[in-house]
Amino acid sequence: MHRDAWPPRPAFRLAGLGLFFSLVPPGQSMEVTVPTTFNAINGTDARLPCTFNSCYTVNYKQFSLNWTYQECSNCSEEMFLQFRMKVINLRLERFRDRVEFSGNPSKYDASVTLRKVQVEDEGLYNCYIMNPPDRHRGHGKIYLQVLMEEPPKRDSTVAVIVGASVGGFLAVVILVLVVVKCVRRKKEQKLSTDDLKTEEDGKTEGEGNADDGAK
Repeated sequence: MHRDAWPPRPAFRLAGLGLFFSLVPPGQSMEVTVPTTFNAINGTDARLPCTFNSCYTVNYKQFSLNWTYQECSNCSEEMFLQFRMKVINLRLERFRDRVEFSGNPSKYDASVTLRKVQVEDEGLYNCYIMNPPDRHRGHGKIYLQVLMEEPPKRDSTVAVIVGASVGGFLAVVILVLVVVKCVRRKKEQKLSTDDLKTEEDGKTEGEGNADDGAK
C-alpha cells in the first residue's frame, strides 16, 4: 500500500468491531471483508482491499468477480473490472488505464489498485464474488474518500494495543464460526442434493409403474 493511502486510523478500530461481527452473520451469504471507509491522498495509488472466506477452494473455471463504482448510494453502478478465468479490465472512461487487479483469488484476495487517485474517484466501490459450489454471492462495499493532504498524526499507542488484542480474539472467534458455518452449509447442500435425487428417482419409478399397467 502506498504510504499516502491508508484505511481509517486506529481511533476508528473500536467502531469497526461491529463490522467484524457483521462479517459472520447467521445467514447464508459468503463472508467478504472490506474496510467501510478508505482514505487516499489525491494523486497517490490506493489499493482497495477485498478478501473473502469460502467453504471451498477456488476453481478458476467457476470463480467470478465483479467490481463496480457508484458516485452515490442511490446512483447506478458502473462495472469497471471482472474476473472470468482471467482479469477483464473494462476500461471505463472514468478510470481508463488507472485500474489494476492486485489480488490473488487462490489466496481469497480480490483487491484492486487505483493509480493516481483523483478527487472525482471518490464514491462507493462494490466487490461481488461467486465461488461455486458455494451457492451464495458475497458482497463488500467500500467508501473511498479522497483527501488533499494527510491529516496530522497523533499518538495512538493505546488504541493500537487495544485494537491488536481485541482483533486477535475476534480472529479466533471468526475462524471458529466460519468452520462451523462451512460444515453446516455443506451438509445443507448435500441434503438438498439428496432430496432432489430422491424426488427424481420417485418420478422415474412412477413412470415405470404406469407403463407396466398400460401393458
